[in-house]
Amino acid sequence: MKKLLLILLLSINWCFSQQQTVTYSVSPSPFEESDNITITIQGSSVNEVTWGITGNELYLWAWSYDTNLGNQQDCPTNGTWDNSNETNKLTYNGVSDTYTISFVPTTFFSRTGIGRIGFLIKAKDGSGDKKSQDILVDVGAFQLSLTAPTNTTTILSSGSNLNITATNTGGNADYVLKANGNTINTQTGISSYSYTDSNITINKNYTLEATVGGTTKSKSFSVIVDPGTDFSIMPQTYLDGINFDDTDPTTATLVLYAPGKDFVYVAGSFNNWEPDAAYAMKRDPSRNNKFWITLTGLTPGQIETYQYWVVDKTPATNSPALVKTADPYSTLVLSPFDDPWIPSSTYPNLPAYPTGQEREVTVLQTDKTPYNWQITNFNKPKKEDLVVYELLIRDFDADRNFQDVIDKIDYFKNLNINAIELMPVMEFEGNESWGYNTAYHMALDKFYGTEDKFKELVDVCHQNGIAVILDVALNHAFGRNPMVRMWMNDPDGDGWGNPSSENPYFNETAKHAYSVGSDFDHSNSFTKIYTKRVVKHWIEEFKIDGFRWDLTKGFTQLCSSGDEGCTNSYKQDRVDVLKEYADYSWSLDETHYVIFEHLGADNEEQQWANYRLGDAIPKGVMMWSEMWTPYKNLAQGQSSDINFDRMGHTAHGFTEKRTLGYPESHDKDRIMYEMTEFGISTNPSHDVKDLNTALSRMSALGAVTLTIPGPKMVWHFAELGMENSIWTCNNGVVNSDYDGNNDGDCKLDTKPQPQWVNNWLSDANRSQIYNDWARLNALKINEPVFEGSYNMSSGTQTPRISIYTGNENTSGTELKNVIVLANFSVTTQVLNPNFPYSDDWYDLMDNSGSTVIAGTTTAITLNPGEFRVYGNQASTLSSNNEIFAGDFVIYPNPANNSFSVNKNLNIINVYSITGKLIKSFNGDFKAGYNFDITTLNQGIYIVKAINTENEESIVKLVKN
Repeated sequence: MKKLLLILLLSINWCFSQQQTVTYSVSPSPFEESDNITITIQGSSVNEVTWGITGNELYLWAWSYDTNLGNQQDCPTNGTWDNSNETNKLTYNGVSDTYTISFVPTTFFSRTGIGRIGFLIKAKDGSGDKKSQDILVDVGAFQLSLTAPTNTTTILSSGSNLNITATNTGGNADYVLKANGNTINTQTGISSYSYTDSNITINKNYTLEATVGGTTKSKSFSVIVDPGTDFSIMPQTYLDGINFDDTDPTTATLVLYAPGKDFVYVAGSFNNWEPDAAYAMKRDPSRNNKFWITLTGLTPGQIETYQYWVVDKTPATNSPALVKTADPYSTLVLSPFDDPWIPSSTYPNLPAYPTGQEREVTVLQTDKTPYNWQITNFNKPKKEDLVVYELLIRDFDADRNFQDVIDKIDYFKNLNINAIELMPVMEFEGNESWGYNTAYHMALDKFYGTEDKFKELVDVCHQNGIAVILDVALNHAFGRNPMVRMWMNDPDGDGWGNPSSENPYFNETAKHAYSVGSDFDHSNSFTKIYTKRVVKHWIEEFKIDGFRWDLTKGFTQLCSSGDEGCTNSYKQDRVDVLKEYADYSWSLDETHYVIFEHLGADNEEQQWANYRLGDAIPKGVMMWSEMWTPYKNLAQGQSSDINFDRMGHTAHGFTEKRTLGYPESHDKDRIMYEMTEFGISTNPSHDVKDLNTALSRMSALGAVTLTIPGPKMVWHFAELGMENSIWTCNNGVVNSDYDGNNDGDCKLDTKPQPQWVNNWLSDANRSQIYNDWARLNALKINEPVFEGSYNMSSGTQTPRISIYTGNENTSGTELKNVIVLANFSVTTQVLNPNFPYSDDWYDLMDNSGSTVIAGTTTAITLNPGEFRVYGNQASTLSSNNEIFAGDFVIYPNPANNSFSVNKNLNIINVYSITGKLIKSFNGDFKAGYNFDITTLNQGIYIVKAINTENEESIVKLVKN
């Protein structure tokens, strides 16, 4: 369904159910492309209330085909799916309760040679189920009707005959019948055609052409020959998808699980897309009758493409007999829908989509040159220290590709980010997407770049101490997914549909209240096999450090699509299956990050957060904790609903710090936008709605989020005070129905890039946020106290956070106590810091470590938007020592097992790129001394050298 393709580009939050069937007429009938036609819709067949239509505002979404029923083009005045153009608005006729629109096709579609028009009616915003099914109407008095065969695909036994009959209007016609591109019959000057193609032994694609007065119409259909069943046992090591032979690059074995199907052909570049019996797949009765075939004679390193032609001789009602589909386990697919718009600069030498085919095809390449990883054993940051940067590749920089992120690696390093979480990068439908409309979970989306470029991105991140986490959408899939299409309900026969009752992977209707796309059945063993293969692929092939599992509430089979209460309550089947997936991830990588976007009840989340904490390498699932409402209220200067205690783990009842808290994410609006639109403006000298005033409050927001012990997340460009609303449209306008919580227009629109175009890092107000958050991140990552205990008073405009190790009220010689204070009111406040003891307290935001106040202080004045972070000792990050006089050199650099220096030293400290102390040498070291680093992993390190005068020098070291 054409509408489905459009919808999938736009939203992840719409439910897909049966669209409304409308009663319509087109007059005159028949009509020519130059006639003025009127489309009439019966109002009684449109449920305006269900669609949310007010004022009888109904719109036409239209497209056209050429005379051969190809070359589909959208109507130029459609507008966008979520904002139809007023030109296409239908007129409501109250007396007759009808909607009408009139136009001349050649003018309306801005083309000639039109053979068919298609249209549907919809609400202006098109969301949800606010649209009808596709309607197709042929153009012209001359029409060709194929009366036999009645199905587009006919399945025959080898040696059978096919009767072909057709009629036409508009006068006698000349007929030409082609099979596989070759003419096999011609008949001239007739209005009724009949021919029998006899003794058919090969698959054939037919085209019947009829020509009257220089105009040609055509009909296409096909014959698939039943090859019979060849039962054969395949090696136990073969997995679904492509199996390469380690010793023979001229062969590859394909395996497909397709229960209920009768036979499968493999069509591809290696058989000119005309498979014969030699390319009919065998069946293994010992492996659930999986289909398999070994391809031979392949050229090593040469790119091949293929599809499965999957046949059901007795399909269920409304299900197709033949489905042409790419491999469900594809790692690279070519798409006729998306590939033409992928820039060559992003994906150089993109393989060409094979001419004459339809739907996606899988790329097969043996003997592929492997990526040369520079870091093979990355040491992940501790969960407790994580500062995760959530990032959408599409909206990060102007090129919208992996290279953009690689080029900005210093931006992340200087911000002291130690993990990047990428919104879905798996092959999704369309190019301009958030990625949650995933179609192929093991394939990388080409709009962002090549596989090697993505591996380079991961490698560069690892070289700089930054972990890479992928957002994965395994609750659902969308209409292009092969496992949806092979068992789909397709009543209009256009090759798109929803899962049928026979689908082994998907539910017909979602078993939870947050339906998105087609709902996976995770109780099914083969769904579990598929999910684990996806996990294994990204961990082993791309060295991904963790997954953020999207919409984990959907991983139950115990609820219904309309029962939100059931979905949000404790579900044991969901607990169990998600533990199983976590266990599998940890079986591949014991330090793998497992993160659930659950946002559910504590008693269920505790099952995952407290899971396997007693392992030698402690596990535990990290849980998203969204604190948007209290933080945006606090930032606005509000005095109510500002308790952010659940930013930490104790409020959830978690044993360890497994709460990945955040004040904003891709699903919530920018806090900066909230301030500039809804902030308190009663104080003219501190008007929160003023842009620069709002920017001045963002540093304090970081202080009361990032410092709280446990992993934390930053949504991209919050650190620069990004104020563009999440509802910003492509034209820069914020959609008018915005109310702060709805899922209205433009949420998924591509966002502007002012942070780079306007060089925000050079803006003093914005760079202040960046620098303050960088300091806070460095403190969090490097100072052990931030892994300690804490308590918060967060229900006021002047929150206080106490962080400590050991006894909170006992002093120490190391940094063991931190007090965070902030003033989010719009007036100056005098605060009591309530220091736990009377020693000196240091301002930890002071890089020099020289700002000290007495612990007996009972009053600290904070202007509106100000904050303080005090510690009982100066941070180890702070130093006012002099730098060595003269040049200081490490050699060799890069180093293998050891390095030397050209100065006499007392101390050598080796830090990770994030500032974590890795190795320390203390003693009286003479110039030329060999410092042993054999235990260090490959990567980049920071070496701090201290001489007898307590002077310092810092250099970068590369370990091979």
